Amino acid sequence: MFGQRSRRTQEFTTFVDSSARYLARTAYLLTGSQDLADDLVQEALTRTYAAWDRVRVQDATAYARRVLVNLTIDRHRRSEPVPLEWSDRPDAVDAHARSDDADEVARMLAGLTPRQRRIVVLRYFDDLTEAQTAECLGISVGTVKSACSRALASLREQYTPATNGEPS
Repeated sequence: MFGQRSRRTQEFTTFVDSSARYLARTAYLLTGSQDLADDLVQEALTRTYAAWDRVRVQDATAYARRVLVNLTIDRHRRSEPVPLEWSDRPDAVDAHARSDDADEVARMLAGLTPRQRRIVVLRYFDDLTEAQTAECLGISVGTVKSACSRALASLREQYTPATNGEPS
């Protein structure tokens, strides 16, 4: 019994070490708030640990991601949307990856509806297929396609390429 509990704890610790940064980035992109993202990741990991006996180790990241997305959806349903805080905190974005482009992407994501933001984050930042995105969100592939199309159209409208000081 003790050996099984120790193995379970070790497997989960290895999972957290390998996936926490990915989950934190996804949560931040979904919410726009580092503090909220941290809370959601903690809750997702807690719920994943509680279900660890039922989770296949090879599917653990997908399971935790689904929990994270569901928590984000539940939070959005329960409360008024919180304005996105695309912060400049050093821990929000890797210091070497910071750029005007990254800030612009964050601001553009903030302009999408919560559903569109979830779909864009899962499809393009988490690199899921349409089918995987649909499964994760519990919606149809057609809904993913249409919402993604509208989101990308909105992002195209928002995008203004830099012209290095030259008028367009």
